[in-house]
Amino acid sequence: MIHVLFVCLGNICRSPMAEAIFKDLIKKEKLQDSIMVESAGIGHWHEGSEPHEGTRRILDKHSISYDGMFARQVREGDWDDFDYLIAMDEENVRDLRGIREKNDVIVAKLMDYVPEAVERDVPDPYLTGNFNHVYELVLEGCKRLLGEMKKKHNL
Repeated sequence: MIHVLFVCLGNICRSPMAEAIFKDLIKKEKLQDSIMVESAGIGHWHEGSEPHEGTRRILDKHSISYDGMFARQVREGDWDDFDYLIAMDEENVRDLRGIREKNDVIVAKLMDYVPEAVERDVPDPYLTGNFNHVYELVLEGCKRLLGEMKKKHNL
């Protein structure tokens, strides 16, 4: 089983959106028995909260479930439990590397999987309000990440 953790600052906008989209993609490809997905935030401010209203609205628009998702903070043990820590921006990557380093865990930005993308970070819609744009970036990043994982792990 491959374990993926999506990470953003507060775990209410970008990373739960990525978690829900990625779960939807792996369900459509019947890979639920091969890949497990969660999300977390660098900060603790929103722990226990459901995804942001803007995230819920865009996921509802695309009929993607976010049932049972509640914000949590990244913990040091995540490096033992997950194979991939996929951050939404460069600051998240720096924060993750500041918490812990472990050579067999992949720490990367979601947009690293879309090398031709102009935007290298997924902007925080909590600040911009642009959930549609973030959805498009996250969807493309998740599709590419899944494709890469399928090749790498022979799924």
